[in-house]
Amino acid sequence: MRPPSHIASTDPRTLVREDLRDFTGYVSARGTTAAGNAWLNANESPWTNGSPGTERLRRYPDPQPHALRESLAKLYGAKVDQLLVGRGSDEAIDLLLRALCRPGGDAVLTCPPTFGMYAVCARLHGTRVVEVPLQDLPAEGFACDFARVGDVALEEGVRLVFLCSPGNPTGNLLPLDAIETLAIRLDGQAIVVVDEAYGEFAEAESAVSLLTGRRNIAVLRTLSKAHALAGARIGSVIADASLIEVLRRCQAPYPVPEPCVAVARQAVAPAVLVDTRVKVGRVVAERARLRARLEASPGVVRVYPSRANFLLVRFSDAEAAYRRLLDAGIVVRDQRTAPGLGDALRITIGTPEQNDRVINAVVGMEQPA
Repeated sequence: MRPPSHIASTDPRTLVREDLRDFTGYVSARGTTAAGNAWLNANESPWTNGSPGTERLRRYPDPQPHALRESLAKLYGAKVDQLLVGRGSDEAIDLLLRALCRPGGDAVLTCPPTFGMYAVCARLHGTRVVEVPLQDLPAEGFACDFARVGDVALEEGVRLVFLCSPGNPTGNLLPLDAIETLAIRLDGQAIVVVDEAYGEFAEAESAVSLLTGRRNIAVLRTLSKAHALAGARIGSVIADASLIEVLRRCQAPYPVPEPCVAVARQAVAPAVLVDTRVKVGRVVAERARLRARLEASPGVVRVYPSRANFLLVRFSDAEAAYRRLLDAGIVVRDQRTAPGLGDALRITIGTPEQNDRVINAVVGMEQPA
């Protein structure tokens, strides 16, 4: 049950670093609104370089391509002024840290095991990292202790709380009512960042739906996973429009290359989205099939429930499993250095043929006496 939506929500700009509240950032030549037919303001070449297909590339790209922002906002159920496009979700994480955390003076909170870039970006920025580990429950899998997260965030002066949903590498989905309750509790204290990089595979409502009532929530989305554009590096942060404007002032002048914008616009065209949803459905079906087969395999201790496009698997001998998979030409993600996952591997859902190869490699393992 969700908390009352009428509870007031503070302007997130009050959380922005004081030294950046009046920061205008760099205004690029392409960011000007002047009209004309001879653009001589950006020191660009007056000629193309002669290579085929590069005619549009002599010009700097639009810092925030409006047509792409419109398409992405529609896709994610947001308003255009609530969305900023950047170089994958990684840039959004970095921008949030830059804008809200004073190096050496503020902290962020993560819930390990989780996506490592939250802590990496924080430490590169000189920001302290506070951890509240996920709970490994016997039946449900990994779960977030939201009450503890709220307590620690308030005690430690946390500015950003990073929640991954579905979790990476855990695959767990976080309940929206708990996220909203946490945001209410931390109103005026911290931004709750919900990373939904694997959201399409969860087949569940997005945390974007919480933005109408909660101004201290930010949602990260990407075209890298379900939309098969990992190489194009197109990600979005969706948040209160006032916070988006602050992040835009902290962003590099030309964050998204023109060729990447072009392929991203094609990827979110209606006809392509229909095909993408079909492929997501195939991944979900294969996820269920692979989980069932692995659970019945000797040497497999546990396969966690997943709402993402991967499975987290514990083995009685993870080293042997890893080597058997490599010997079969299958590369998986070794999670054994992650907190509490000393016997675990993360296996991405591949094609049916690739998944069969995983099954064959694992089934051949002998369970230790």
